[in-house]
Amino acid sequence: MPASASLAIAQRSLGDPDIRYPLWPPLLKGCPRTSSDAMSYPVEVEYDHTRVPADFLSGTGAGFGFGTGAGLDRWSALLPPLLAPTLGEGGTPLIDIGGGVFIKDESRNPTWSHKDRLNRCTVSAALGVDAPGIVVASSGNHGASAAAYAARAGLRCVVLGSAELPPAVASFLTAYGAVVLPVPVEHRWPLTERIVDHFGFFPVSNLTPFHTGSSFGPEGYKTVAYEIAAEVGVPGAVFVPTGYGELLFGIGKGFAELRQLGLTDRVPPLYSCEPAAGGPLATAVRRKVPGAQVPVGATDAYGIDCPVNSYRGVLALERSGGRPLLVDDAQLRAAQEELAAQGLWSELSAAAGLAGLRSAAPEVEGPVVCVTTSSGFQDIGVGARTLAPVDPSWESVLDRLTAAGIGPA
Repeated sequence: MPASASLAIAQRSLGDPDIRYPLWPPLLKGCPRTSSDAMSYPVEVEYDHTRVPADFLSGTGAGFGFGTGAGLDRWSALLPPLLAPTLGEGGTPLIDIGGGVFIKDESRNPTWSHKDRLNRCTVSAALGVDAPGIVVASSGNHGASAAAYAARAGLRCVVLGSAELPPAVASFLTAYGAVVLPVPVEHRWPLTERIVDHFGFFPVSNLTPFHTGSSFGPEGYKTVAYEIAAEVGVPGAVFVPTGYGELLFGIGKGFAELRQLGLTDRVPPLYSCEPAAGGPLATAVRRKVPGAQVPVGATDAYGIDCPVNSYRGVLALERSGGRPLLVDDAQLRAAQEELAAQGLWSELSAAAGLAGLRSAAPEVEGPVVCVTTSSGFQDIGVGARTLAPVDPSWESVLDRLTAAGIGPA
């Protein structure tokens, strides 16, 4: 295994922090000692914090052998071993849209979503165990990102998409040479396990009833917190589009590590923003249980319409003093339009953070950060709209512009 700047030393159970496992191999089904058929507890990566350089936030760690690159490589001390080649993920802009609100625009990652931070780490895990390829159950951002990082690392990739895969998304998933198999949704995860068993592929999707997923993947999301803190300090609150809660957990863990290291003085409250059509994390918090399963109603926010949560999300809210929020499609569309008016094209699901802020309007001190997770390219129906040709005569063009509210100089 190549040398790494990582200070990762073990895997630790989130079900019982006193339970530890070796760093390798990455556990794929959560903590085997605390999980059961009723609940799946994830594991996280543990680090030797005593060796983190004092200039972790502000510098490059020169002289320590850490943080010698940009993007995720800058933070390699507190990430799992980054064995997969980079595509330039991370380092996304923090955009001030006024009123003390900043947008952390994750659509600026190489495959236009936050999933690139996760998949740099998951594909690194696959390389670390000498897997010949990866398999992912996804019909969007996660699948495209996994396929791109697999291609960059020289691994084969199988993407199990939905049978209703839109043509534009299918093109995106296949662009990186992945084998894309559209199948009924309920067959995706059993087939994932069969592919793992038969071909020895590394799964970068969840394999448990309540989401646990790869222990390495969510660690990549900590870098969102590091970047925010390095640019504006600790914000008054962070609003996060939430499906299974991996991004929420990673951001919370990142801020908690900075406080533990004495580089900041607090962790901001995190607000999970889920579709009101489902909301398993909000349900779990309300019931005071580690996980919940809910029916998912009609919503166009398909990227985060999950029927179950992960215990990671519950922990992130508890540890940060935040709370869950539910947003409906009308609120999501209003937020999406507000972002577009600022020049930001976001997927409907990705606008959930801003929608949560606008619907909850909590009173906080300092700047507020809303994470947008992906490009509007992923939305349902993108590419289906066509524009009819316009009569090029000046009179016709003038009529159209006047109707659009554009007046003379």
